[in-house]
Amino acid sequence: MECWCPDALWEIAAPLIPPAPVRPQGGGRRRVDDRAVLAAICYLTQAGCSWWKLPEAMFGVTRATAHRRFAAWTKAGLWPALHLAVLQRLQALEVLDWSRAVIDSIQVRAEKGALTGPSPVDRGKPGSNIHAMAERGGLRLTTAVSAANTPDAAVLLPLLDGMPAVSGRAGRPRRRPAKLHADKAYDHKTLRAEVRRRGITVRIARKKVESSQRLGRHRWVIERTMSWLMRYRRLVRRYDRYAGHFAAFAAIACALICYRKLVKHPK
Repeated sequence: MECWCPDALWEIAAPLIPPAPVRPQGGGRRRVDDRAVLAAICYLTQAGCSWWKLPEAMFGVTRATAHRRFAAWTKAGLWPALHLAVLQRLQALEVLDWSRAVIDSIQVRAEKGALTGPSPVDRGKPGSNIHAMAERGGLRLTTAVSAANTPDAAVLLPLLDGMPAVSGRAGRPRRRPAKLHADKAYDHKTLRAEVRRRGITVRIARKKVESSQRLGRHRWVIERTMSWLMRYRRLVRRYDRYAGHFAAFAAIACALICYRKLVKHPK
């Protein structure tokens, strides 16, 4: 269990887990330990196996219990809260660099469910997009999921506005980068104006004017971040019917990536 849910991660996650429901009549079977369930979910996120192939003996958790607890915690908003809690600790250590952020997306094939659509780059096969905004060092600040045929530009403002306030240092919590970099897929006049209205300097490659390669020295950060994310096999191909469940796995992966940065930082 320590391998998949270390003490430091559990210390962050434990206060965020919703309390167990109380049976009014009492009795019943003893509740499975929350830490064991969290370890099983982290394993599933990284291994990419289905719920049916979850090794029950390894964690002492049945597949049904793990899936039921995952669905309940997803509904309660545990995973974005966990990601935010790790970001706040990184902010307290002055690891997050808000001087520049980069936004991009990656497309994965999907079997079925909400927020899937015909892929314009994969012969019309159903798929989903994972959108991400990373700070200057490559750590993910926020994510979103959309159908494969959704333009990247349509998700930029919801992604910016959905960024929670990150506290941890003296002063007001931070939720906006000073500058935003993006490729030509986000080149729209109204979009630029809306980003500037939020107090963010825009650096988006212009169509038929400049090459996206000029942004390469900054955009490689988000490319590396996407490669980190795809190491979590559960995200390589979408098998979840519910879009909220797939988005939850993306949030878990982001939390784990940021957590690894946290434990490596000299305190």
